[in-house]
Formats: sequence, C-alpha cells, structure tokens
Amino acid sequence: MTAAVLYGKEDVRIEKVPVPKVGEGEILVKVQVALTCGTDVKVYRRGYHARMIVPPALFGHELAGIVEEVGPGVKRLKKGMRVVALNSAPCGVCFYCSKHQENLCEDLLFNNGAYAEYILIPKRIVEKNLLVIPDGVSFDEAAVIEPLACVLRGLHETGMEVGDTITVIGAGPIGLMFVKAASISGCKVISVVKHDEQVEAAKKMGAHKVVQITKVDDPVKAVIELTPEHRGSDIVIEAVGRPDAWEWTIDMVRKGGTVNFFGGCAKGTKVNLNTERLHYSEITLKATFHHTPETVRKAFALIAERKIKGSDYITGEAPLSRLTQVFKMMIERGGEIKTAIIPGH
Repeated sequence: MTAAVLYGKEDVRIEKVPVPKVGEGEILVKVQVALTCGTDVKVYRRGYHARMIVPPALFGHELAGIVEEVGPGVKRLKKGMRVVALNSAPCGVCFYCSKHQENLCEDLLFNNGAYAEYILIPKRIVEKNLLVIPDGVSFDEAAVIEPLACVLRGLHETGMEVGDTITVIGAGPIGLMFVKAASISGCKVISVVKHDEQVEAAKKMGAHKVVQITKVDDPVKAVIELTPEHRGSDIVIEAVGRPDAWEWTIDMVRKGGTVNFFGGCAKGTKVNLNTERLHYSEITLKATFHHTPETVRKAFALIAERKIKGSDYITGEAPLSRLTQVFKMMIERGGEIKTAIIPGH
C-alpha cells in the first residue's frame, strides 16, 4: 500500500509499505479521508512528537474509513462498516485512569498511520475508542471528532460558565473549534488572529469580536478594551503554542480568572510569567492535553446532532501524493484550516 512515512525534520516520504496483518482483536480500516492538523504540521517541522510519534514511523492521526478486515475475537464490527478510529486509548486500570484522567494514562496507547491507504487499529482502540459512523454523517465530518474531543476537554477544565467572556488566541483548526464550542455554550468570545483570512473564519465560527495582531500595536491592550469594564477575560485559551502568546495570557485574563495553556510549545521552551500578578490576582493556570473516552463521545454527539458541522473546518482536498506540498502551503500561507487527504487518489 502507499503511505506517508516520517523520517525526521521536514522529511516525509510517500512510499510503498506492506499492508498490516490483522491480529487478535484488531481491525484493518481502508482510509477514506485523513485530515491535516496543526499538530501534524508541528511534527513535520520538528521531526518528532514528544508523546505520540518517534521516526521513522507511519504518519497522521485524524481519519475515518471503512472496515476492510476483522481480526479474531472482534464481535461488534464487520467488513463494510463505516467507522472513525481515534488515535489513542487508555489502559483503564492505572492510577490516572482511576482518577478520570485517562489522557494522562501511564500506558496511553497511541496509533499513527492515517496518511495511508490502510491503517491497522489496535485491539485497545477497537474496544475503547472506535465508533460506528451514523447515516448522514460524512467521512470528512467524522474525522473531525478527534481534535474536537481535545477542545471539549480543554473547555471543561477551565470551569467555563454561561455568559463568560473567553479569549481564544489562535485561529487554526483548534482555535476555531474553541471559538465555536464556547460560542454555542453561551459565552462571548474574543478571537485573536494573525492572518486576514482568519478574521472572517473566526466570525463565522461565532466570535463576537476579533483582534488581528498585525493590525494593532498591543494585542493585550486591544483584548482588554473589548472586555466588560476593561477588567480582562474570564478565561483565556492559548491555542498556538508560542511562548510570547503564553505570556500574553497572564495580562489578558481578569483577576480570579483562568488561563489554559492548550497550545504545546517546542521541547525545552521557557516562558517568563509575572509572579506578582499571578499571586495577587489569584489567576488559575491550566494546561490540558489530549482527550478522554468521555470527551470523544461528547464530540461524536455534537457532530452527529449537527450542533457543530465538521465540514466547516475542511477548506481543501488533496491526494496523498501532495501531502508535503499541503504542509508547506499551511506553513507559508496560514489561511487554511484543514485539508482532507484522500489516500486512494
């Protein structure tokens, strides 16, 4: 089969590799669509991911497809079923799983290889984090469930309440999902963006106000002036993964507010935070990573019930052979949200 293999920094090759053999409890999925995302672009640029992937390795993790083969012991699935397989599954028995923090599982099993004609789904993911796509939901829409599940966990961890003012820094796929999810939850959203195309995208997703950092002298001041009585936002979410944006959050949030450092910075990154403001303003700092089986199913319901349209986040389509060009375009232009990679084309 044809697949994308990550070898290192900006080194992804489209190669012929063997079709995986199916074992006990596993299934083989014929990939219908694999979506690009900000995490994959970071992995492409850095050549690795601290938790998810070590090269050389098959690449990609947001996908939907059709069951091609079912391994021994699999009862609920059969060939031809439309499914969405998540990129990980917790063990369910460790300390963190017992604390309902499955995303921090001591034995969190990751699975990569979405940018390929076929992908093998391990037994644990088949059992815990694979869902059958309902009629009326496209493969493209179903593949959006993984990043949306991460966003829903991030929002939950902030203690968000109806009527809160939430500032979201970043208007990539994750940032725009935060804007949409917060908006439909009854919050007023300020979106902080960089590119011209992102202004309209943020408004489309429900942002009440948009601050474009290239058009203002001081992004922090611009955000503060948009908040009630200029006190700052109740919640600020950093969805870019840049140290300067991490530092902005402390001054954008109100006294007693919450900051979520959602965007992961490169390994070894250090940031400077104003300890006086943190202490005397009682600011809560959070960082959320990944998803849990619970938020996966909440995301699945939002997509299935059309409360969030997965197709809103897909701005292009390309064959697997053009994957590297797509990544370069995302880096250089910055206006795209997600591209649907079609392996069979």
